[in-house]
Amino acid sequence: MTGDEKNQRVLRLGLLTARASRLGGGVFEAVVAQAQALKAHGGITPIVFGAADEFTAEDKKRLGTVELVSVPSRGPAAFDYAPGLLPLIRAADLDILHLHGIWQYVSLCGAGWAEATKRPYLISPHGMLDPWITARGRWKKALARVGYERRSWRDASLFHALTEAEARDIARETGTEKSRIAVVPNYVAADTAPPAPRAPLVLYIGRIHPKKNLEALVEAWSAAQASEAGYRLAIAGWGEPAHVAALQARFAALADPGIAFLGPVYGEQKQKLLREARFMVLPSLSEGLPMAVLEAWAAATPSLMSAACNLPEGFAQGAALETGVDSASIAATLRRAFALPAADWQAMSAVAHALAQSRFSPQAIAAQWAALYHRLAAGEYMSGP
Repeated sequence: MTGDEKNQRVLRLGLLTARASRLGGGVFEAVVAQAQALKAHGGITPIVFGAADEFTAEDKKRLGTVELVSVPSRGPAAFDYAPGLLPLIRAADLDILHLHGIWQYVSLCGAGWAEATKRPYLISPHGMLDPWITARGRWKKALARVGYERRSWRDASLFHALTEAEARDIARETGTEKSRIAVVPNYVAADTAPPAPRAPLVLYIGRIHPKKNLEALVEAWSAAQASEAGYRLAIAGWGEPAHVAALQARFAALADPGIAFLGPVYGEQKQKLLREARFMVLPSLSEGLPMAVLEAWAAATPSLMSAACNLPEGFAQGAALETGVDSASIAATLRRAFALPAADWQAMSAVAHALAQSRFSPQAIAAQWAALYHRLAAGEYMSGP
């Protein structure tokens, strides 16, 4: 912490997310990482708010000494209506509220808090204004815009984008000026001593959802003759029952012993897989900035990913191979990965780990956030247009 930061008062920061558990997917992972890093950085007291579910009590442990405030949700899971959450947020006497994720009840909570307190309110859409996302469920999103999102966007002092591409999406969809959009990437804690030997394993970890493009990946896997190359594919994740059932049906039709569906993995089991895999694969159609790839890089695992992952430095510096999104392109990249000489893989692994340690380290990004929050608290950004 710098001398100027030591002289600043400690800010009370609310991190608001729809689900206060693993069921929040990558957004919850980003909130956990941010809360931990800010707590370690100092000068800010983070408090996490969200809807509770069956995993909240267990996942609360991941926050360490960071306070978690949660209430049960009601009704459809897609909206995560959590009555009683807004009064708790207001009672917390926050200096700043930071909303992670949109299109759900928490947007109403954020706007209600901002209007009542007139204090800085920051929104991180987490890729949820990507054209692929906004094109799906158009009528539901149209109702959400009219019902509560425009109100929330209007009350925001600042928007946060994970990438420059997302900043353009935010400006286009919300009408927000560029001066009110801050670009700060996600971050991840890198392994201190990543293991070198790896199994011939390609790993996917994340949500089972059409945007992840797993159907094309499975089709490409068969075309790439992965089994003949001695490789296995492991898909670990969770999702809506219909999406999971469709993927499992595809596996059953293929009857390929080299493909395994592991279901959800967390904690040490997840870290063990990341450290054992030779590659992480994510041929996604739409992303904000995927925590799964950053977590893989932190474990010194190179990635096979699409440009939609918004991590061009991975391609530029050699931590990733680009897959494309059609099965033929993915298959070609898989074959290239299978044929990669050991020395070349080691070089990719080293670059991936170095990126996690530098560009995406908790220390580097927490410092950016701390400076931004203090500028918000000082009134540098006006609330609303």
